[in-house]
Amino acid sequence: MCRLAAYLGPSISLARFLLAPRHGLTQQSYAPREMRDGHVNADGYGIGWRADDGALARLTYSTPIWADHNLPTLAQHIHAPLWVANVRSATAGLANHPANTQPYAADGLLFLHNGYLADFPAIRARLRRTFSHDIECSIEGTTDSEYLFALLRQTLITADFDVPEALRETARKLFDEFGVERGLLNVVVTDGERIHALRHAMGALSPSLYFTTDDEEYPGAALIASEPLTEGPYWQTVPEHHILTVDGDKPAQLISL
Repeated sequence: MCRLAAYLGPSISLARFLLAPRHGLTQQSYAPREMRDGHVNADGYGIGWRADDGALARLTYSTPIWADHNLPTLAQHIHAPLWVANVRSATAGLANHPANTQPYAADGLLFLHNGYLADFPAIRARLRRTFSHDIECSIEGTTDSEYLFALLRQTLITADFDVPEALRETARKLFDEFGVERGLLNVVVTDGERIHALRHAMGALSPSLYFTTDDEEYPGAALIASEPLTEGPYWQTVPEHHILTVDGDKPAQLISL
C-alpha cells in the first residue's frame, strides 16, 4: 500500500504542497495513520505537475522521500497550479526501481494508484492480450498499477468515454471480465486541468481517501490525499465506490459507480 496526494489551485511551490503540511507525504512515508497493510512507505517516491507550457511532467526516485537531501532545495524553486505525488510501499516481488514508481505519465495523463490486484501474474497475461501494440510497448515497469493505467488508456481509446466513465468501465472490466477476485482501486488521474479520484475495492475495504476544497491553509484550492494533510476540520471522506472530480472553480462532484 502507498500514500498519495494531489493539488489543484493557485500556483504554489512543491515545498508548499509536499513538505509544508503537518501530515504531508513525508510524514506519511514513515508514520502513516490509516494504512492497513504495511507500516512505512520507503520504496521510492514520485511527483508530477503541470509545467508553465501546459505539459505534464514527472520525476520518480527509488529512494525514500526522507533520504533525498536535494528535495528541500529543489522543492522551493518549482511552482505549479497542479501537483500529484506518491510515496511507495512496494508489493512483494515488484522491484524497487524508478520505472515502478508513480506517477505514471502517458497520453496526456498523470496516474496514481493506491492498492493492488490479487493474483496479478495471471491477470497480467490476460491484460496484455487486450492491449494495442502501442500501449503494450509503452509499459516500462512490472507493477499492477502500471497495467491498471494501461487498461484505463486502452478503454479511453476504444470507446467514446470521458475519464470518469473510463474509470468506471476499467473497474468493471477488471472484476467482471478479467477475473480479479480481490482488488483495491484508489486511483487519481489528471489531464492537467482537472483531477479525478476513484475510491473502490472488491473483496476488501477500500483504502482511505479524503478531499477538501475549504482548507484555509490552501485558499482557492482542492486537495485529495490518502490521509488528511492538515489538522483542520475541512477534510471529507470520499465515499467508497465513488468517483470525485475537482475542476477549477466548479464545485467538487461525486458520482457513484
